[in-house]
Amino acid sequence: MDLKLLSSTFLTIFLAELGDKTQLACIMLAAKTQKPWTVFIAASIALSLVSLIGVLLANFISTYISPQLVKKVASIGFISIGILMLIDKI
Repeated sequence: MDLKLLSSTFLTIFLAELGDKTQLACIMLAAKTQKPWTVFIAASIALSLVSLIGVLLANFISTYISPQLVKKVASIGFISIGILMLIDKI
């Protein structure tokens, strides 16, 4: 196992998820239901499944499209969304 990749992936995902809407939804659900362990288990399964889908999709896409092209398309997409949000179209 590549420990450097493992730790950098963990740190990236951990920092990206802090304070995002998923974490806020978990906080709300745990507070509302008073069942934090059920919310934790369900959220863990959901996040693991979404991550698996992302990894499998990336693996499939990378066999047909270069990672550089995917990066450029994603960058253009994020910039476009940012511009649309800035001019209040979204």
